[in-house]
Amino acid sequence: MVLTLVLFLASAVLIYLACEHFVNSIEWCGRHLNLGATAIGSVLAAFGTALPESAVTFFAVVFGKTPQARDIGVGAAMGGPLVLATIAYGIVGLALWLNQKRLKRSDHLVRADYKRLGNDQLSFLVIFALKLFLGLVAFSLKPWLGMVFLAAYALYVLREILIVEPQSDDEDEVLEPLKIRPNNPNLAWALTQALLSLSVIALASHLFVAQLTNLGTVLGLSPHLVALLLSPVATELPETLNAIIWVRQGKERLALANISGAMMIQATIPSALGIFFTPWHFDRTLITSGLVTGLAIGVLWLLFRARKVDSRALTAIALLYGVFAASLFLG
Repeated sequence: MVLTLVLFLASAVLIYLACEHFVNSIEWCGRHLNLGATAIGSVLAAFGTALPESAVTFFAVVFGKTPQARDIGVGAAMGGPLVLATIAYGIVGLALWLNQKRLKRSDHLVRADYKRLGNDQLSFLVIFALKLFLGLVAFSLKPWLGMVFLAAYALYVLREILIVEPQSDDEDEVLEPLKIRPNNPNLAWALTQALLSLSVIALASHLFVAQLTNLGTVLGLSPHLVALLLSPVATELPETLNAIIWVRQGKERLALANISGAMMIQATIPSALGIFFTPWHFDRTLITSGLVTGLAIGVLWLLFRARKVDSRALTAIALLYGVFAASLFLG
């Protein structure tokens, strides 16, 4: 138990340090590729940090030997969006709230592209509704519908890259020196740092998930429950830590875009894998997680649509994850 806790904390620290290097390199990659701040967060950063969760689903549904093993992949595919829509957004709000004086902000307003984020939430809600509906029905052509989710993500990436962003604030233009090569931050060095940091994130995330699974066993939680409730918290840790790092730099637009992009990945790619390789049939727990996720996204859409998002209101979104966890234990 002591060794598990030590490895748990050590892997969390390692993920944080690797994320610092990752966000630093991904900003330089975006600069060299002439991408806007939102596209950097929603496409480049999101794709990299979503790899751990997508890998959990892939290996579970493709190589799982038993229905229980494949169920872990389905639980991860549903748990990822739930964590991002509640805990990740809530932590951005909390980080902004706690860093208000440090950032010299006179109010609690979140600086972001509200229209674009609102459109992301609406797109996600439509895709997620289809994902949830398919988990309630059974028909022979269902596996082919996985292609719809892959196509939806391809269209999302194309839209993010092609959108011309308004002139960004000065704070978004200031880049810290590339850590691996401060004096010559060309694209090759930026990509090298990004790949090295991603490798560390992947290995540390794998260790983190393993220790979290061990803790779940000690607490008497079933593998299915660990996959839905605990594993996504671990595998979405890179997105959450990226958000904290960017918020501390006053770049919440990047932080929110990273979470929004990761949510779109989790709504499409793991879902497609689950639909391809499993019956994709939901029990009561998975349905509950889907309903809570949909509620969180609906609230976020209303907040961004109002064009004035308070960091304290964003923090409160995380409470919905507590509601879901409580419903599981009470049930």
